[in-house]
Amino acid sequence: MTQAEIPLTTPAAIAEQKPAHPKAWKWYDYFTFNTDHKVIGIQYIVTGFVFYIIGGLMAEVMRTELATPDPNVVAPNVYNSLMTNHGTIMIFFWVVPAAIGGFGNYLVPLMIGAKDMAFPRLNAAAFWLNPVAGLLLGASFLFGGSQSGWTAYPPLSLITAPTAQSFWCLAIALVGTSSILGSVNFIVTILMMRAPDMKWNQVPLFCWAMMATGILALISTPALAAGLILLLFDLNFGTSFFKPDAGGNVVIYQHLFWFYSHPAVYLMILPIFGLMSEVVSTHARKPIFGYKAIAYSSIAICLVGTVVWAHHMFTSGISPWLRVYFTIATMIVAVPTGVKVLSWIATLWGGKIRFTSAMLFALGFLSMFVFAGITGIMLASSAFDLHVHDTYFVVGHFHYTLFGGSVFGIYAGLYHWFPKMTGRMMNEPLGRLHFVLTFIGTHLTFMPMHELGLLGMPRRIALYDPQFQTLNQICTYGAYILGISVLPFLINVIWSWMKGPAAGDNPWNSLSLEWTTSSPPPIENWDVVPAITHGPYDYGMNGRSAEAATSDEATAGVS
Repeated sequence: MTQAEIPLTTPAAIAEQKPAHPKAWKWYDYFTFNTDHKVIGIQYIVTGFVFYIIGGLMAEVMRTELATPDPNVVAPNVYNSLMTNHGTIMIFFWVVPAAIGGFGNYLVPLMIGAKDMAFPRLNAAAFWLNPVAGLLLGASFLFGGSQSGWTAYPPLSLITAPTAQSFWCLAIALVGTSSILGSVNFIVTILMMRAPDMKWNQVPLFCWAMMATGILALISTPALAAGLILLLFDLNFGTSFFKPDAGGNVVIYQHLFWFYSHPAVYLMILPIFGLMSEVVSTHARKPIFGYKAIAYSSIAICLVGTVVWAHHMFTSGISPWLRVYFTIATMIVAVPTGVKVLSWIATLWGGKIRFTSAMLFALGFLSMFVFAGITGIMLASSAFDLHVHDTYFVVGHFHYTLFGGSVFGIYAGLYHWFPKMTGRMMNEPLGRLHFVLTFIGTHLTFMPMHELGLLGMPRRIALYDPQFQTLNQICTYGAYILGISVLPFLINVIWSWMKGPAAGDNPWNSLSLEWTTSSPPPIENWDVVPAITHGPYDYGMNGRSAEAATSDEATAGVS
């Protein structure tokens, strides 16, 4: 073997053989198959927000239609298509990708001292399934659009716009595949790639929440995939799994759908719970109250959340003894959620609270999610649910959970980590205006829906009894305010990204690990593995954190 044929195996030689990364990504790199977890996280968030705008515009058309009892804006079948795809987009293309894929991808490696996710190429592939799924969902409108509701219950989904329904099924199947791939990545990354000296009691609570989310997704998502595949076969290949006139059973589909879709509520809210722990502790300048209780309650929600699905099926004719079981199980799952709420309130108590935009949205989340939890306990009772199940009471509860909960949490996270992602501060007056408009609009839009439901107005309809018109008009005005509320946020993001004041590496004086690197972080996060010298919530508990807790708040760019 000649000298030229001898393989270069020294560390220096191996380093020279590695492809050289640029010092920073260009704007066009965010439109490519990029394996950097930070790029993928921002891709998820931005793509999700585009879908949020699309889904929101659908909602505005629906609420305009519902301002009057008569169909004077869109035809009933168009309304059904808008209603179906609004729910589909907001859940599967906005909240789930932004909360899990967006914040999860961007933050988890930074928070545990890793240079990237465990499987970078798999991570990129998981993201790019989402735009493809979005195109399929958009293509369904060429064939009339799916009109069976976001639950796609047969037999309705088998007889209304079957071609569009097939596109819908394929789109959701791709999103589910993306969720499974991402979940494997999160679990392996958190288990195997933490900094060597990071103990489990030093892992940020957001990472605990992402671990629970990944486990829950792996357990529940295959059930949805099975239901969608069987529905596709009924639509296209002459099978009769869910055709009642040919011996099929429609209730089996409901079991498969809700075995995923009730845990999907926790898939959307568990990452938000993690974000809340980070934001509340940082902006209250206090150690998180009950670290272990919050961490373990995430795992408890993951486990109990898999056995409560049929409380969505109290009106489907299930056995009375099953109603009793699912009522009890649903009420039990509220306990670990209550533990988190208690811990956040205790963290706020006596804290040196800074009312930044991030903190305002966190407090808004807390108030609205408590209200959603109260109405959720009401719906957990089968005796009550039987009367309001197909009314607007459920719509009001659901939107307080997902909009007042998940969307407020996403906004809190965006305001908190925007300086880390871009190296620039957001404008606080615009952020506060955004919060006020969103807070008022949310209550005006969704609070009257509870009264509508108690009065007996059915959900998922475009035509209604004139006695409900006044409350519906209030909801419509609230929806317009919600639509307007997005404008100061968009202006804030664009202006701040381009011209905002420099943030510095750690504008909030936070103690979690992601703030120890530059803002924005270098491509591989750190040159060396960071040392863990304190916990992520040790405010006022040692010299370094005491200094952070008493530092000049002007450093954080807030008043």
